[in-house]
Amino acid sequence: MNKLTLIAVALCGIVALTGCKSKESAYKKAYEEAKAKQEQAPAQPVVEPEENVVAPIVEQPATTTTNVANVAVREEAVSVVNGNGLKAYSVVVGSFGMKANAEGLQQQLNNKGYSAQIVINPAINFYRVIATTFDTKEEAAASRDNLRAVYPDAWLLYAK
Repeated sequence: MNKLTLIAVALCGIVALTGCKSKESAYKKAYEEAKAKQEQAPAQPVVEPEENVVAPIVEQPATTTTNVANVAVREEAVSVVNGNGLKAYSVVVGSFGMKANAEGLQQQLNNKGYSAQIVINPAINFYRVIATTFDTKEEAAASRDNLRAVYPDAWLLYAK
């Protein structure tokens, strides 16, 4: 009886392993369909670039002015985690859920000559990295505009 059970298990295994084999004909059919579609598609014409093309010169003012009345400012209750302290308006260049990530950006800013600070908004548990801080909205907006060349998502924070 033991031999009979062993033979039955072996046959079931053979049937299971041979029944799962991929059919070569299925792959061949898919390959032929793809090849037919490729042959039916018209070839894209090659466009040769024109030689001696000169881009037009666009003049822009050397300095841009910001309408300070329309500058968006977020108001948050924050506390300083690492830094000298905040003034009324600050330029935030990064927000992180992990303090270590905020410290990394703070170090990069410090290496570039900024006096970067880290604050936390305990209501949402986010660390904000502040590059610069000012008493007036005008100064903060001008600094934010300059920082947007490197940090395009920089924004203004009014600390409660």
